[in-house]
Amino acid sequence: MMNPDEGRREVRIFVLTVSDRASAGVYEDLSGPAVIEAAVASLGDAGFAVSCDYGLVPDEREAVADRVAKAADAGCALVLTTGGTGIGPRDVTPEATRDVIDREVPGLMEEVRRRGAAQAPGALLSRAVAGMRGRCLVVNLPGSVKAVGECLEVVLPVVPHALDMAQGGDHPAG
Repeated sequence: MMNPDEGRREVRIFVLTVSDRASAGVYEDLSGPAVIEAAVASLGDAGFAVSCDYGLVPDEREAVADRVAKAADAGCALVLTTGGTGIGPRDVTPEATRDVIDREVPGLMEEVRRRGAAQAPGALLSRAVAGMRGRCLVVNLPGSVKAVGECLEVVLPVVPHALDMAQGGDHPAG
């Protein structure tokens, strides 16, 4: 029997849910699994063999920064966080992300906010960031399952190209 991943480029991703209540067991994390499902399907359709790790931390800046940095430094090509991107007093994911990335990729989240605001003006309150830590793309997503799906419709189509570029690839000809 043939291995379905044979000939496919391997990519490791890490999904981190940032939530005080989910990490305390108050409720089940639904957004993290939704991110995993969408990312694995999209990257698989794009020709990648995907392995995915998952984490769950409270809204603590140091905890978020530590998990993102460790995943990137361990060879993950993509880190997707979910939660902690709003204007609430405990929303610290963007700050934690900025603590550990080398450079921002602002256009990605600008487009997410632009498209999101067309459907729900509250999307403009998102402070989510995207950036690079070494060769790893880090992207902040909101915490609600519905908003995660809408954001991933913008983010996931550009990820294969971003992963290629992060590894030193070139722009396609034409």
